[in-house]
Amino acid sequence: MALPRVAIVGTGGTIASVGVDSLDLTAYVRTGKVYALDELLAQVPELDRVVEPVLVPFRQVHSTAIGPADWPDLTAHIEKTLRDDRSLQGVVVTHGTATLEETAYFLNLTLKTNKTVVVVGAQRPPTGISTDAFLNIVNGARVAAAPEARGMGVLVCLNDEIHAARDVTKTSTLRLQTFRSPDFGLLGHADNDRIAIYRRPVRAHAPNTPFDAFKPLPRVDVAISYAGSDGGQIRGLMALKPAGIVVGGFAPGLTTPGERAAMEDAIAAGIAVVQGTRALSGRVVAISDYRPAGVIVADNLSVQKARVLLMLALAEANCSLASIQKAFDTY
Repeated sequence: MALPRVAIVGTGGTIASVGVDSLDLTAYVRTGKVYALDELLAQVPELDRVVEPVLVPFRQVHSTAIGPADWPDLTAHIEKTLRDDRSLQGVVVTHGTATLEETAYFLNLTLKTNKTVVVVGAQRPPTGISTDAFLNIVNGARVAAAPEARGMGVLVCLNDEIHAARDVTKTSTLRLQTFRSPDFGLLGHADNDRIAIYRRPVRAHAPNTPFDAFKPLPRVDVAISYAGSDGGQIRGLMALKPAGIVVGGFAPGLTTPGERAAMEDAIAAGIAVVQGTRALSGRVVAISDYRPAGVIVADNLSVQKARVLLMLALAEANCSLASIQKAFDTY
């Protein structure tokens, strides 16, 4: 029986990095070496036992160098790949873990395909002892090809775990179990015998979103609350004239008096201000008595994902305060 065909899109990161030796698990960036996609997959012969891989290189860089300038190109690359080859069952994107969750969420909000897209990374480079790179690639491909995983939006798969792009975040600097979905947990497992799915996301996701990946993305910055802040960070960002600012406040989404005053000034200047929390989980609810009028609440999105959604919402031609808040309540 023919194996399912899955496109592998390479973007670099730890999963493609070349270390000094097998014990180099943290400082491999200093070598400046990154495997090309074909070089990386040549080390994973097991991949050919689960899917027919179709190599579609994108660009090989560290994830600290990937951001809004790259996301529309990556979206276009994936969509063109699927248009050009209708026999593909899904797509795996190899990516560095530093910004993996932001790229995955952008794709989750903008891709116009029903086929499964899975973003994978690694905590240890392929040259390192006990690397997780190869198994994550194999499992990501299995998930991309699995009928059980269809229709759940963009997924993230590392450490045998399957997560929704909206919910997942990196929680540890070095541990293999770094990617977690703090509020709601994982969707399922990529086990040896099968892809086991236990829950499905209910928030709207690709392809059923209105966002256009190819509209110019406005500047949106992030400020984090800390004890004694006088709002200087927010005012400093205002000088850069962003279209929006996301404030990661104290749980449950509160700020210092100085920050509140700065937020009021930002709103008066026409800047969209989103109130998030610096806590790892939990919703920010609308409590008008404690926040300036006109503040958008981030629900339970992390500040980095709230930034992604705010950029896309502000890029829409007829965006308004109400429509932006609806986006945070919907996606």
